[in-house]
Amino acid sequence: MISFENDYIQGAHPEVLKRLAETNYEPLSGYGTDPYCESAREKIRRECGCPDAEIHFLVGGTQTNAVVIDAMLKGYEGVVAADTGHVAVHEAGAVEYTGHKVLTIPHYTGKIDPGELKAYLEGFYQDANHEHMVFPGMVYLSHPTELGTLYSRKELEEISGICREYEIPLFLDGARLGYGLMSSGTDVTLQDVAQLSDVFYIGGTKVGALCGEAVVFPKKAPRHFLTAVKQHGALLAKGRLLGIQFDTLFTDNLYFDISRHAIEMAEELKRVLREKGCTFAWESPTNQQFVILEDSTAGRLKEQVVFSFWEKADETHTVVRFVTSWATQKEEIEALRHLDLS
Repeated sequence: MISFENDYIQGAHPEVLKRLAETNYEPLSGYGTDPYCESAREKIRRECGCPDAEIHFLVGGTQTNAVVIDAMLKGYEGVVAADTGHVAVHEAGAVEYTGHKVLTIPHYTGKIDPGELKAYLEGFYQDANHEHMVFPGMVYLSHPTELGTLYSRKELEEISGICREYEIPLFLDGARLGYGLMSSGTDVTLQDVAQLSDVFYIGGTKVGALCGEAVVFPKKAPRHFLTAVKQHGALLAKGRLLGIQFDTLFTDNLYFDISRHAIEMAEELKRVLREKGCTFAWESPTNQQFVILEDSTAGRLKEQVVFSFWEKADETHTVVRFVTSWATQKEEIEALRHLDLS
């Protein structure tokens, strides 16, 4: 079996495992106070162009989204997201579980339209009953989006400007940020993300780490953020495990190199799927590719390839997702080339 199921089916990049093994017996303080965590923070600050950024390492993406949103919102506030947004669809109500509503607006290939966001916020405050409603207290984006699409710098600038006009923070979910930054279809840099958002995270779980995300507050974190992280069960006592991984990923350009590899594999995957006559559900410039297969074809293919169900296209067709990662090998794509997808 070859697998394009997701970008976290493998463990970790060999360099990450090597450093974890080399430092295994070092006695280090806990909860992110060790030298490796601080070294990782300094490297991330340099890459972001934010010398004063506050950076925290959390264990996973769902925990990160729930903690950041809960820590930054007041009890009567919710978070605005696309109706396809990860926090709205694929996190089992983790944000609502903290007491904050996810306020959804329509998506356009996974993205929030700046004009629609402005109209939503204007409409909220024009409603004479808005004091009786959940306030929009934050805007949530993911880059890449749940559909593998990317915001342009212009779109991020417009959304950031709207958030600042309404004095609400912009939170960018970067679970797959490396794959977005290395796509040939983007004009957004890590420095742009740091400049235009109030908080974002650099995903490790899906980009070469065993686990972990690096939350970056370009200016200042909420008061007692570490306490909020612990309260939500997202603080690792052996914080070294996260710090060492990010310190390794941000040494010698490793994070960006392995992300670029995933994009190169995705481009080759697209070529193979097109050669096979597959129809793409929409265009994605990142490592997630969505194609429409006849149900009979999808059923037969499942015997040899692992991929993900996404949604039904119609009664006889299904949208399925193929995902490449830092660990995808050319041989896997070649194996797919020799299968019958008709």
